[in-house]
Amino acid sequence: MIKIQIPATSANLGAGFDALGLALSFYNYIEMEESDTIDIASLDGLEVPRDDKNLVYISAKDLFNVCGKKITGLKIRQINNIPMARGLGSSSACIVAGLVGANTLLGNPLSNDDLVDLAAQIEGHPDNTAPALLGGIVTAVFDGQKVHWVKQEVYTKLKFAAIIPDFELKTEEARACLPKTIEHKDAVYNLSRAALFSASLLTGKFENLRTAVHDKLHQPYRMELIPNAREVFNIAYNHGAYGVYISGAGPTIMAIIDESNIYFSGKMKFSLDNAGLNGWQVHEFHIDNDGTKIIKK
Repeated sequence: MIKIQIPATSANLGAGFDALGLALSFYNYIEMEESDTIDIASLDGLEVPRDDKNLVYISAKDLFNVCGKKITGLKIRQINNIPMARGLGSSSACIVAGLVGANTLLGNPLSNDDLVDLAAQIEGHPDNTAPALLGGIVTAVFDGQKVHWVKQEVYTKLKFAAIIPDFELKTEEARACLPKTIEHKDAVYNLSRAALFSASLLTGKFENLRTAVHDKLHQPYRMELIPNAREVFNIAYNHGAYGVYISGAGPTIMAIIDESNIYFSGKMKFSLDNAGLNGWQVHEFHIDNDGTKIIKK
């Protein structure tokens, strides 16, 4: 049985809607082997589909089909540390796990490029699936069939503090609230800030990040679906965050902080509790530059 480690991801990074994402040092683990039946279980007590509706199985089956191989079943064991419907790439982690696992079982007939394309076709966009697979910070464009991507490994003195509420926000709901059209000036606003984000992160001009995470395409609308989001943003900035943004579709709010800000999480949690936001948790991560790995064969 093979064992796969898949990182959580944070997409959009403010202004880079459906185009930017990065991998975090926070992982799901999947064990997989071929079987005559579908045998799926969760090792951490979390309820997961145990039939052919399981997303790991669906993705693995898709890869078998692409390779012209028949699949009779799989034995899958899941450890789901990444919380579901929180904007940290839980569904992308399942998709990538299924693809990488199936590809490994078949002797790696597909390349990384093939896997990136297939994952985006399943998910519909590459901003979570590409960094989950590749690691680092990934800029990606999906033309409907192929993903054009650039991965950049990031070695900075930064941490990413995920401020996670005790409620879910389904991606479908978070997308449904977005406008169908935007003004030209808003497109320019986002393009400039998305470019500024990548350049500033990679060159160490962290003072630019507060401006770079501003956005007019999705965050103003999704804010209305996340109670107390603006207050959480303000608290994070008050405790020294370089930039704060909605992670993926939300409701997790991500704060970019300096490694030297060692008391950020404690001060953040204290302020949240004092504000009556006791259900919010704070967890700090670094960027994962490796992406999905097979850690046992």
